[in-house]
Amino acid sequence: MIRPRLSFLRASRLAAFAAATAGVLLAFAAPANAAVPTGRYVALGDSYTSGPLIPTQVDLNCLRSNRNYPSLVAAAAGSSAFADVSCSGATTEDILVGGSGALGISLPPQLSAITPDTTLVTVQIGGNDIGFSGIISDCAEASLSSPLGSPCKNRYTAGGVDQLQARIAATAPKVTAVLQAVRRAAPGARVVVLGYPAILPDSGYGCWPVVPIAYQDVPYLRGVQKSLNTMLANTAAANNASYADVYRPSVGHDTCKSSSTRWVEGLVPQNAAAPFHPNARGEQGMANALLANLSS
Repeated sequence: MIRPRLSFLRASRLAAFAAATAGVLLAFAAPANAAVPTGRYVALGDSYTSGPLIPTQVDLNCLRSNRNYPSLVAAAAGSSAFADVSCSGATTEDILVGGSGALGISLPPQLSAITPDTTLVTVQIGGNDIGFSGIISDCAEASLSSPLGSPCKNRYTAGGVDQLQARIAATAPKVTAVLQAVRRAAPGARVVVLGYPAILPDSGYGCWPVVPIAYQDVPYLRGVQKSLNTMLANTAAANNASYADVYRPSVGHDTCKSSSTRWVEGLVPQNAAAPFHPNARGEQGMANALLANLSS
């Protein structure tokens, strides 16, 4: 199916009144070498993998940076071959069937980059399957009318059913399908599923209006993200894949922290990155977490 779905654009509409994103390139050292697979490495994923707006962008259709975590890991591992097909806006369907990127250029299934001799495959997917950008937009807009309340939680749990938890449950078999397809494509590869880093603080009620999520919605959305990561970890374990926890090392580096500390930018980024997406520091942090997983 050909359909451009750039995950951060909807969130960006909320920032249209603000200055355009302007960031500084961080001093960036590659992670230390570790005992990791050194053969062919293929990276699959969405915008948290591709690194939109982080210099230098090497694929404008997918908004992919050459300083994202797959590039850092490939360099640290000395991979003999490397294919990064991650793309902003990607869902599980883009991995299995194909789709299109930010420029509307059609793309083959990400899965097609995997060859039988591939030794490492990383997968970071699921955020767009549950509607990440729409959730952020809805909750940010709702916060304007009730900054101390829980308007977003009220919306998504109306009628006694938590719609976001239902979306996570519905995404689990889709991630399973991806992992099973990866295993068929490269039976001998090491497969690692990555979760998502902390967007909101790991405790407390956030920092409205700097990050426009209502105070009582912060614990709710934090729980949603943790549920998504738990689903990814459980699905990985059930499908002969390992799980790289990037949430735990990102605690204390959320959107409410200073521009020199945060891994994930807020509504109006102060480092080069898309709104509510990892900056270069966040990509480095995820690379380090992945390398630690591979060397264990």
